[in-house]
Amino acid sequence: MAGNALANYVQVYAMLPLDIITVDNTFEKEDETRAQLKKLTEAGVDGVMIDVWWGLVEGKEPGVYDWSAYKQVFKLVQEAGLKLQAIMSCHQCGGNVGDVVNIPIPQWVRDVGEDNPDIFYTNREGVRNIEYLTLGVDDQPLFHGRTAIQLYADYMKSFRENMADFLDAGVIVDIEVGLGPAGEMRYPSYPQSQGWVYPGIGEFICYDKYLKADFKAAAAAAGHPEWDLPDDAGEYNDTPEKTQFFADNGTYQTDKGKFFLTWYSNKLIKHGDKILDEANKVFLGCTVQLAIKVSGIHWWYTVPNHAAELTAGYYNLDDRDGYRTIAHMLTRHPASMNFTCAEMRDNEQSSEAKSAPEELVQQVLSAGWREGLNLACENALSRYDATAYNTILRNARPQGINKNGAPEHKLYGFTYLRVSDELFEGENYTTFKTFVRRMHANLDYNPKVDPVAPLKRSKPEIPIEEILAVAQPRLKPFPFEKNTDLPV
Repeated sequence: MAGNALANYVQVYAMLPLDIITVDNTFEKEDETRAQLKKLTEAGVDGVMIDVWWGLVEGKEPGVYDWSAYKQVFKLVQEAGLKLQAIMSCHQCGGNVGDVVNIPIPQWVRDVGEDNPDIFYTNREGVRNIEYLTLGVDDQPLFHGRTAIQLYADYMKSFRENMADFLDAGVIVDIEVGLGPAGEMRYPSYPQSQGWVYPGIGEFICYDKYLKADFKAAAAAAGHPEWDLPDDAGEYNDTPEKTQFFADNGTYQTDKGKFFLTWYSNKLIKHGDKILDEANKVFLGCTVQLAIKVSGIHWWYTVPNHAAELTAGYYNLDDRDGYRTIAHMLTRHPASMNFTCAEMRDNEQSSEAKSAPEELVQQVLSAGWREGLNLACENALSRYDATAYNTILRNARPQGINKNGAPEHKLYGFTYLRVSDELFEGENYTTFKTFVRRMHANLDYNPKVDPVAPLKRSKPEIPIEEILAVAQPRLKPFPFEKNTDLPV
């Protein structure tokens, strides 16, 4: 039975605090961190996840990397006997939900933007977003001779060289490749820093000169040189019906609208694919898994236009699976997919948001499982209550425990957001410990679960036609029980 039970074990990681490293790239919280790691070890967690900020490590000048602070943290994690998931965070910290600290991208990169602001994502009004470089400059050698993708690849190379001890020792098991704002593979379509408020539909963010030119060339090649980027999709805080683009029988359903949405979402998939290919070359042979993060955009999910998903770059409709395409691209590397909002229930959402986080999670996880990927989840907002934990448990094993072996579907891992003093207080800590045990199928911590194999070279690029072919028909999700069979 123990072997069978172990097949139901889902690993649990905890996200370390955003401010664990100071904005000056020093580590000053050794005692506090050691105490937190001890508490996590006592709770039985498998490991921790940490943002590795590009803006700190290569912050001073191009090609000069300072890993010393991160090495100190990694050493403590190793001493605590925990595994480590490292996020290659090439975005700004600050301006998104839960950001308590401000870490911009490197100053010397922003300096390039002083003369050429089109290196940043831009909305239709021309407002720039300095959280992350536009994917329009992925292949433009604008950064002291390097392209954006070369910046990311060099950063990862330096990480691999400097963290070789931790990679070789099997401490680092997962490299999550940041691909956009908040580290997520998406456009910055709903920036709080520019006045977006939930549940606004957001805006398409592709009006820098590089993406504009790319679209015009694509439209001309398709025989429609007269087509332009949308000018009828509204503003951040609109509702769909206020716009011509998302209205019933709106632009999104026309040939022009479909062409734009395909182009916009394909650019994002290609962006993720190219950077994962670089990451695969960098970490080739290491015993790590590559991963990406996909954002849980659950508002406007229940209306036909799925407006908030579309503006973020997920071309998902009732008859088109915008997540299966991403999952299919990931199969070539292969990389795992980390999805968020695993703690949310539909009945917790306001009715005007037309939100359905449970259905969204079921759709995305089903798409990933159909493509044979390892899938992970995290919670979107801090929660300490049984309802949230039980929802996560249900999503981790949709059909519950299988006493005869591996369940048909289960998460590869779950990351809890995030470590804080509040998590370790009284009742909160007790409930968290119970939650970890339930995720582990009521077994003790076991470091030998789901061993990671050395990374092999990515398979050849998958033609975009083949990726698009999996979008339709949008299949029903696999069955999920209403409640977990192992509640906290």
